[in-house]
Amino acid sequence: MAVKQISIMLRFCIRFYSGWITRGLAIGSLVLVMVIVWSGLGMPSALAGLEDDGFDGNIFALYSGNGSLVPPRVTLTDSFNRAKPALLVFYIDDSRDCKTFATTVSQLQQFYGRAADFIPISADAIAPETVDDPKEPGHYYRGLVPQTVLINQAGEVVLDEVGQVSFETIDDQFRQVFDLLPRAESKELKRKAINEINTELVREE
Repeated sequence: MAVKQISIMLRFCIRFYSGWITRGLAIGSLVLVMVIVWSGLGMPSALAGLEDDGFDGNIFALYSGNGSLVPPRVTLTDSFNRAKPALLVFYIDDSRDCKTFATTVSQLQQFYGRAADFIPISADAIAPETVDDPKEPGHYYRGLVPQTVLINQAGEVVLDEVGQVSFETIDDQFRQVFDLLPRAESKELKRKAINEINTELVREE
């Protein structure tokens, strides 16, 4: 009888402690998986940045705080049909030069975004069959990024530059397009409210 009782107690103990061991292994495995996942999620932010060619995501949202630029609201064809100036900016998201230039594009949009169409174009998305059509962005792409092309109301290219084009260089061309005074003869451009919705570019008096 004593032997049978001892046998029953042993089986109970084995089941009891094996349950704890199983639960412990499960919890330990779960913690290990969570650590690996958290480490993996942390890697992109640690490896990517403004000073490298790593992919971070939408460079305009990340580095200029302007998520409204991509995707562009209008097409180049729309600009031609409305006889409205257009600024094409060819870029790729994994280029340090494009990341840096994103801020300049956003600053320009603050002043000219109502009067001109801003059309960032991912160079990776350009279809080869569009290069012969002047109403398609691919027609103006030269194979390098960042590339900035300003087209006036008449559909003429008035600026075509590759690399880190300064704000002042593009601003000078915009001033000519809109027949504004040169920077040296005018104060900073301000946006004047016409009504609750629309604004226009004006020279500060």
